[in-house]
Amino acid sequence: MKPFDIAQIDEMIHARMRLGIMAYLADTEIADFNALRTMLQATQGNLSVHLRKLEAAGYIAIDKGFSGRKPLTRVRMTPAGRKAFAAYIEALVKLIA
Repeated sequence: MKPFDIAQIDEMIHARMRLGIMAYLADTEIADFNALRTMLQATQGNLSVHLRKLEAAGYIAIDKGFSGRKPLTRVRMTPAGRKAFAAYIEALVKLIA
């Protein structure tokens, strides 16, 4: 059996919360902050920290605006994020195959 290079696993994505964010965004074009928070059962602060890390890596873009008078934060995966997520899934497949 060929040895697996564990360095192929992207640590930016591999954290549980960030993996949940990326998996959710892979299926949707855009998600609002509250929907992500509810789906991931995350606190506002915890989700914010992980979103900032993914944004700094270039994997997601965060758009802030308003819906009426209420702040609205929307998150979408960037092309670089889609590429990184696909590579992450491929690395996992190699690991378990």
